[in-house]
Amino acid sequence: MSIDTTASARELATAIRDGERSSETVVDSCLERTRDTEALNAFVTVLEESARERAREADRVAAAGEDLGPLHGVPVAIKDLRDRKAGVRNTLGLTALSGNVAETDSIVVERLEAAGAVIVGTTNTPALGHTIKTDNRLVGATATPFDLERSAGGSSGGSAAAVAAGCATIATGSDIGGSLRVPASCCNVVGLKPSHGRVPSNSRLDAFDTHSPFMMGGPVARSLDDVALALEVMAGPDHRDPFSVPAGKDGFLEAFDRPATELSIAYSPDLNLQPVDPTVRETVGSAVDDLADAGVTVGDVDVSLPEYDDLRQAYYTQVGGYFAAVAKRVESHYGIDLETADVEETVRSTVALGQRLDSLEERLANGPRTKAYDAIEAALDDADALVTPTLTVPPYGKHLRDRYPTTINGHDVAGIPTDAMLTWVFNLTGHPVASVPAGLTDDGLPIGLQVVGRRYAESDVIAVAAALERARPWENYYPDGCVP
Repeated sequence: MSIDTTASARELATAIRDGERSSETVVDSCLERTRDTEALNAFVTVLEESARERAREADRVAAAGEDLGPLHGVPVAIKDLRDRKAGVRNTLGLTALSGNVAETDSIVVERLEAAGAVIVGTTNTPALGHTIKTDNRLVGATATPFDLERSAGGSSGGSAAAVAAGCATIATGSDIGGSLRVPASCCNVVGLKPSHGRVPSNSRLDAFDTHSPFMMGGPVARSLDDVALALEVMAGPDHRDPFSVPAGKDGFLEAFDRPATELSIAYSPDLNLQPVDPTVRETVGSAVDDLADAGVTVGDVDVSLPEYDDLRQAYYTQVGGYFAAVAKRVESHYGIDLETADVEETVRSTVALGQRLDSLEERLANGPRTKAYDAIEAALDDADALVTPTLTVPPYGKHLRDRYPTTINGHDVAGIPTDAMLTWVFNLTGHPVASVPAGLTDDGLPIGLQVVGRRYAESDVIAVAAALERARPWENYYPDGCVP
């Protein structure tokens, strides 16, 4: 028994709705895959009983000739952080919240279930989603299915690993510096960070906490078709989110079919910002060549960003303020003092980044941020999208104690997360970005490629990424253990 990982969510939903497939059988196969791939540590909570009951209901509805929606009976996993399902524990990656049960659904869960999805479980995340390795004291480190000693990325690593391993067709994630795109790169799947406000949130500890840097929720899946469908379901205004934007007229699914000959990209192998591993550069460059061969107009671009140290400091200033505020809210709402709680030292050091700040410093960090925004806009002047690598290195060690690379392409670096990725820049600027598979290293590790669009132009991002998927299919890139 296995889930057909070549079938899109749309195909599965149609087959279930038409009685050609059983949602219960599909969900059972996902649950079996979850048991078979326990070594990944992709899940925090597996919802076997409720998922089967929901799947049986989807089959009963289909047998009655009714339609639950575009995700009728399709298995979906949700990240154990901002996405919440009432009655299911919501740990935020903290041992102190191992028994915390959500009282309400998040907007994304509301919308997924309203569209007919079956929630099969909650996926692993580092404590509070604070870093790009999914490792915590609650369930341990999540590995990429391509190498059990290397990270699935973070902080949506559980979602990316679950999708790559065939445990769910679609999963949710969130992104404050690369937390959707880094795991997508590490696990050879697609992760999309939408524009600010595109996918609403109903957080009530702080409804305004997503604005600086832009924190966004978005989908993870194996294919662009599934990501586009999930975004259609998840996006749209909601009065509970003060940053929620009106629905756009661009159809995400329609963008999937735009001809490559109508598209143009600007290519930068390093954003003129930091060193990139030669294997990553070569793999992404080869993917860009395939886009050109498919008919996409390709032009090289110099991106005039601020100096790396200045821009990195602006990012850490603002993300430090964000996590320091999160720590205060966690203490106030849950009674957990992160200074004394059983948390990883990296959590305390991340929170400490913001505890020494004053409001003036945080506001002044918008200077380099503005220059970065203008630089990305200039790079997009004559193109539908900007293309760069996602990570500067192949997937790294999965444990928090494992060091990031300290030398990249012959250059000494600090061995900190921003050295290993080119994603965080776009959380400062707010542009929508997808990470898609670009290829594998000689030793079989996945490499990701970022497609960056103008703000609220997710359709352009999807169109360019889909052109790459057609030109350079990645459905056969998965190791045997990832193919049920």
